Amino acid sequence: MRTRCRCGGECHLHSKMAARVMLSLATGARRATARVRSEHCALPLDAGITTLTMTRALSATSFNNREDSWFKSLFVRKVDPRKDAHSNLLAKKETSSLYKIQFHSVKPESLEAYNQLCIDILPQIHKDENYPCELVGTWNTWYGEQDQAVHLWKYSGGYPTLTEVMNKLRQNKEFMEFRKERGKMLLSRKNQLLLEFSFWNEPMPRSGPNIYELRSYQLRPGTMIEWGNNWARAIRFRQENNEAVGGFFSQIGELYTVHHLWAYKDLQSRDETRNSAWQKPGWDECVYYTVPLIQRMDSRIMIPLKISPLQ
Repeated sequence: MRTRCRCGGECHLHSKMAARVMLSLATGARRATARVRSEHCALPLDAGITTLTMTRALSATSFNNREDSWFKSLFVRKVDPRKDAHSNLLAKKETSSLYKIQFHSVKPESLEAYNQLCIDILPQIHKDENYPCELVGTWNTWYGEQDQAVHLWKYSGGYPTLTEVMNKLRQNKEFMEFRKERGKMLLSRKNQLLLEFSFWNEPMPRSGPNIYELRSYQLRPGTMIEWGNNWARAIRFRQENNEAVGGFFSQIGELYTVHHLWAYKDLQSRDETRNSAWQKPGWDECVYYTVPLIQRMDSRIMIPLKISPLQ
């Protein structure tokens, strides 16, 4: 039996797990038949075969209608219904930190000038106590979206702090001139407001040199809690090499978006670290149960600017 995996790399895992489920169903059917026979019930001799045939037919039908069939529920873990926003269930309770991530697509001929402009202005905002915000990291994309800058900011007081900083910056003539000059260099820009998952590391400054990978997942609406339940168990498999930097989910902007930020010494280290996770019992299960929750995914390999606290 074959199943199609959106991830491409875990098809063998899906086939293996699906086979286990079918074997379990067939075994259950045979046991039920034997139990009824032992109680001297009049059951046809081919009942076990008929039951197994019906099971196979049901499974074939379900794979033709993957989106809302009962059979799909065998492959995706269920969570208990909740009467609360997933932001209250998944975010850190001890802090009210809010994060903003910015994606700037820069004109190729302007990237060097753009970087210099950021180097001149962003550290001033980061260090100025009048602006209660922190520059967590700033990068250029190396692989993925080309000629793109990514900035991650932290607002420790949540939405009130964000509003305070934005209002003050509008009164800052130097910053407004910076925005005007920056605008001439951009092709497009977008941002999101994020919360951090309670079970992830809080992003802390680190020395380099490192490369960073930002893995972004667009989830199916309604699956954020299920994603969190699985990753709360899985994150322990990705801590040995100190590669886990931060995990976030969107509140404003494109919704049901998850960002995982990782740090590696180089691309070879990244490959070895990721492969080693598959040798740990339980990691394959996390991948198996979270892949069906994803609508699309993206990976960026990023190089930090010299002003970035994450080096």
